[in-house]
Amino acid sequence: MALTKVRLQRFTAFEELEVAFSPGINVFVGENGTGKTHLMKVCYAACDVSNTGDSFADKLLNVFLPSGRILGRLVPSQRDGTKCEIEIYREDVSIGARFTSHTKVAGSVEMSGESSWANHPIKSVYIPPKDMLANAPGFRSLYGQRQIQFEAIYDDLLQWAYLPHLRGPIEDQCKRRFPDLATALGGKVTVENEEFFLRSKQGKIEFPLLAEGIRKLGLLWILLRNGALQDGSVLFWDEPETNLNPKLFGVVIDVLLKLQRMGVQIFFATHDYVILKELDLRQEVGDEIVFHSLYRQEATGEIACRSTDSFLRIDPNAISDTFDDLYDREVDRSLGHLVQ
Repeated sequence: MALTKVRLQRFTAFEELEVAFSPGINVFVGENGTGKTHLMKVCYAACDVSNTGDSFADKLLNVFLPSGRILGRLVPSQRDGTKCEIEIYREDVSIGARFTSHTKVAGSVEMSGESSWANHPIKSVYIPPKDMLANAPGFRSLYGQRQIQFEAIYDDLLQWAYLPHLRGPIEDQCKRRFPDLATALGGKVTVENEEFFLRSKQGKIEFPLLAEGIRKLGLLWILLRNGALQDGSVLFWDEPETNLNPKLFGVVIDVLLKLQRMGVQIFFATHDYVILKELDLRQEVGDEIVFHSLYRQEATGEIACRSTDSFLRIDPNAISDTFDDLYDREVDRSLGHLVQ
């Protein structure tokens, strides 16, 4: 069952927000500080606990890492004792959490829906902007034994990355289904003693020596090969364009569209015009895509959201506005000598 809606009140940057989701691809756009990453993280936390059985409150702590691990710091502090409410929905079930700015420990959070939520586990993966495969050796054991300031999404991702690939000719199946990704990667990803390598015509190259964009493609290939991304699973990807040459944006978008057609629900945030335009140009009839534009209201300064299924109707669209401004300035500079 796909996520259908999130409702937040007085949580981190949000005073009050409700967003309905597409069962296919959900794209978050907006200026820095409008809460795109926070929206995806809170939804990921809900998905993950359905699969692991962990406490939703504990997962929120581990995903957001408030100072001193004090949960109340996730509540805006404008008013003393402010109460926060979180509700994540999928069809006829939901999971919720309620706490105040005074809440210090996860055990005092008022929870709802955890047992029914866990009856239908959701396989989910969160890919952050920062690459972890190059720094993977030893990380999981360190994370398990020490209090280090890394969000749980990094450890969770490595648990997926280290899974052996599925039985059968899965590598060949991936190459047939995602030929452009296989070509762009240019080799086979292997794991030896917790180190990731790319075996290609150039030899065996360890991930720290690869360009970060290639490492990103390698991670995507690993997740496809080991079955992390299958019908019914959810993928969260924060800024897929980070450190990736624009020439490869189309490859990534093609993979996301095909995953959506396979039944994977996808959430990603972007600041890049080319990513948005590749999605617009490559989508086909029947693809379920919704663009969510997050912005601050002028009158109140509070974050709001407008959703549309059309690239041309994204409003506000800071990405397109910026590119339009660049184009206008270029024209002015090119034709300026004609204006006296």
